[in-house]
Amino acid sequence: MTTVVFADLVGSTSMFERLGDETASRFVTQLVGALSQVFEQHSGRVVKLLGDGLFVVFPHEGDALAACISIQMRFLEKPIRAGGSGAPVQMQMGIESGEVVEIDGDCFGDTVNSAARLADLAGAAQILTTQNVWSALAPLQQSSLRSLGPIHLRGRAEASHVYRVEWQTGRDEDATMMGRSIASSGPPQVLALVAGEQTVQIDASSLAISIGRGAGASLALNDPRVSRMHAMLEWRGGQFVLSDASSYGTWVYFGNQSEAVVLRRTECYLVGSGQISAGCERKEGSPLISFSIIS
Repeated sequence: MTTVVFADLVGSTSMFERLGDETASRFVTQLVGALSQVFEQHSGRVVKLLGDGLFVVFPHEGDALAACISIQMRFLEKPIRAGGSGAPVQMQMGIESGEVVEIDGDCFGDTVNSAARLADLAGAAQILTTQNVWSALAPLQQSSLRSLGPIHLRGRAEASHVYRVEWQTGRDEDATMMGRSIASSGPPQVLALVAGEQTVQIDASSLAISIGRGAGASLALNDPRVSRMHAMLEWRGGQFVLSDASSYGTWVYFGNQSEAVVLRRTECYLVGSGQISAGCERKEGSPLISFSIIS
């Protein structure tokens, strides 16, 4: 088994626009080089430098987790600002463990793809991982992981049980892309949905609501790409669950991420805030529903 880490710099596009290509490139190169040394100190091997990120493999899950936490802590304790100004640098990270095919020093396979998708899904200063990694960790490290439940990662048919690493005690969880851990306890939650001029709210006491093209839908979307009974939303097992029942699928975008969790007769938990695009990818003119969970 090999543990794969993808670590990406957050907001690099705006950095290049602000500093210019030459200055920003020099800064990113130096930063990525320094991060490579940290990973190597934790028994990691840098497979590739990805412009504003790194692709690293480890022989053990615990080493990978320790390396990622070490880097996040360094950015917290000693903030780095590109060009000496602007917002501090932040990283988003994904960790996965499994079989990897190695050819001429490069690594391929589903494990690699999963780690990359987790990094895409993670928010700034966030580390996401899966059940594969959790199961291999020592109890002390396991205790730092909080379940986000099953999530469909792009390109994978089966849902992955995703965990967020709580590397900073007392951190404001709502600042992360995925929002508050769905496993956490707290005040009653309300899911607010907005589609055009329609507004719907559900909570733990609400019946399931329907999304569809039909006049009887709780949230009606008049678009040919939307099925008559497109999807259902309900409170189940302490979580808000979106279930797709459509012909063309449902795209769920969490926070500000550009990559969607795609549902095709499958389901996912809704956490934090984001958008639901029914029947097609999010684009101009697509039938969109904005959602947010209010505690």
